[in-house]
Amino acid sequence: MNIQIFGKSKCFDTKKAERWFKERRIKYQYIDLQKYGMSAGEFRSVLKAVGLEGLLDEKAPGAEEVKYLAYAADKEEKLLENQRLIRTPVVRNGRQATVGYAPETWAAWE
Repeated sequence: MNIQIFGKSKCFDTKKAERWFKERRIKYQYIDLQKYGMSAGEFRSVLKAVGLEGLLDEKAPGAEEVKYLAYAADKEEKLLENQRLIRTPVVRNGRQATVGYAPETWAAWE
């Protein structure tokens, strides 16, 4: 497995995800979403796996601005520009991805 965890340093679900993988001794790579962000390719891969609605954190400040855009392409572009609006943690395993704390799905990857 090639696990990547995109998260925010102060996000409790991100910390829980890291702990879940550590407890099972599964190696992962942590990427601080606010500091480094996702590349366009990583973003498109996650978007394809989870969908646009699953990726948007509706509680984040400024999310309404994205939520009410008419076209999906505009929403995608805005999310790629402002990755603080992405719900965390985003956990990738190749082409598979989850958003939020999802241990049931991660267990199936083993």
